[in-house]
Amino acid sequence: MSKHIAILGSTGSIGTQTLEVVEANPDEFVVDVLTANKNIELLIQQAKKFHPDVVVIACEDKYAELSEALKDEPIKVYAGMDAIAQVVQMSSIDVVVTAMVGYSGLLPTIKAIEAKKNIALANKETLVVAGEIIQKLALENGVNIYPVDSEHSAIFQCLSGEFDNSIEKIYLTASGGPFRGKDKKFLENVTSKQALNHPNWDMGAKITIDSASMMNKGFEAIEAKWLFDLKSSQIDVIVHPQSIVHSIVQFEDGSMKAQMGLPDMKLPIQFALTYPNRLKTDFPRFNFLDYPNLSFESADSKNFKNLDLAFQAMEKGGNLPCIVNAANEIVVEAFLKDEVGFLRMSDIIENCMHKTGFIKNPTYEDYVLTDMEARKMALSML
Repeated sequence: MSKHIAILGSTGSIGTQTLEVVEANPDEFVVDVLTANKNIELLIQQAKKFHPDVVVIACEDKYAELSEALKDEPIKVYAGMDAIAQVVQMSSIDVVVTAMVGYSGLLPTIKAIEAKKNIALANKETLVVAGEIIQKLALENGVNIYPVDSEHSAIFQCLSGEFDNSIEKIYLTASGGPFRGKDKKFLENVTSKQALNHPNWDMGAKITIDSASMMNKGFEAIEAKWLFDLKSSQIDVIVHPQSIVHSIVQFEDGSMKAQMGLPDMKLPIQFALTYPNRLKTDFPRFNFLDYPNLSFESADSKNFKNLDLAFQAMEKGGNLPCIVNAANEIVVEAFLKDEVGFLRMSDIIENCMHKTGFIKNPTYEDYVLTDMEARKMALSML
């Protein structure tokens, strides 16, 4: 039977590639819900092509335009973040693909889990901000969380058939981004245009900047902690410029498993939607002879301080990762507008970590207040 899916953030990089997977497998998937932040033009095109039951635009100012454009379609149209949190609970939905950017994905993910929907998780900030709450809810509701990030999908694939065997360590691979090997003197003057020029992956603007600053890899480490029940000492980051080895699991006997392939997000998206099955694809195949050398380097947390800040937050726990995420979202938005320097972003995040109130065992309400406080603090420092 076809799986009915909701795609939160359908106009972003992960959302559009998810729809490519759906289009390539029309007998496997039915799209019930599409949501977008404010890209109304693309959302309208997607709605007319995939005929979901419901579309939601988060930006309420665009509701009238969206409703008018789809008035001849048998599609319900809603607006606002509350509407997104409600539609994920629809009884017809089997899997919710959470591809919204940043903190905004937290509440809809919580509501989907409470409604016992399996999650294809592309919004890493959900586990960064509130990993303990999310994992507890998933366990209570019998919900599976399937990772969409290529690194976490790689770990998940390596663990297939190994779930009873203890993990000694995981290695998250990082491309190094556009500034691999650069020192602080160079980084002082880089522009957002340079930072958006990722060598291997085609991603949205926010995650591309996070990749350039290594914050993305720090967030992935926190996400891995919750997904695979690890300690920070079991997680390492290594730079692998070719992006062929997507991550590695080392077991307690010393044996290692790696998942490999050309960098293409459609593969982990599809695996998250079809697990435990694999569907035949026409994706390009990796050829070893095209890559005679695969290289690995230590991650540079000295020049890219965000990686170290994320590990500090993971080790201390509480609401500290939430503080880091909120401050990071503010400074990345400012950097994209050329309102703050590349290195200054890390300084602001670190200051917010010291100045925002720490809570050891936060509730959901604490996370909401922490997010607001840290954003306000970061804005005051810009």
